[in-house]
Amino acid sequence: MIYFVIALILFLIDQGTKYLIATGLTIGEQIPVIGNFFLITSHRNTGAAFSILEGQRWFFIVVTTVVVIGIVWYLLKIKSGANKLLPTALSLVLGGAVGNFLDRALTGEVVDFLQFNFGSYTFPIFNVADSCIVVGVALIVLDSLLEIRREKRQPSESKQEEQV
Repeated sequence: MIYFVIALILFLIDQGTKYLIATGLTIGEQIPVIGNFFLITSHRNTGAAFSILEGQRWFFIVVTTVVVIGIVWYLLKIKSGANKLLPTALSLVLGGAVGNFLDRALTGEVVDFLQFNFGSYTFPIFNVADSCIVVGVALIVLDSLLEIRREKRQPSESKQEEQV
C-alpha cells in the first residue's frame, strides 16, 4: 500500500539524517547553513517537543506504540476511500512517530539537528521526524475542516435534488 511506502521512505530519510549527524558531529557542534538564521546543530533530546517530559522514555514508548497501532489500523480501514489527504497525513505522522520511537527505544534520546534563530529567539531544535509529525497533524486538521465543509454542502445538495 502506497501510504506505508510513504511512511517507510520518510522513516529512512529521518534515520539517515540522524545517523549522519550522530556520526559526523559532536554534540553541540554547529554548521551554519544560512548565516545565523539556519544551522545544523547536533543535539540530543530525552523529552518530547520543546524538551517537555524529559527522561520519560517508557511513557513515550508506550504512547507511541499505541499511536502507531492506531494509525496502522485506521490506514488499513480507509485505504480504499476516495479521500487521499487523510491517509497521506497519517503516513507522515506514522513515519515520523516510528523514527523518533526507534531512537527512544534504542538509545533513550532523539537526535535533533535543525535549528532556526529569529533574532535573539532560538526555535527549539528538531529533526525530520518532528517535521513529518507536525505537517501530518496540520494536514489532519485541514482534512477535518474540509470534511465539515463537505458535510455542510451535502444536505443542501440533497434538498436541491429533491426539488428537481
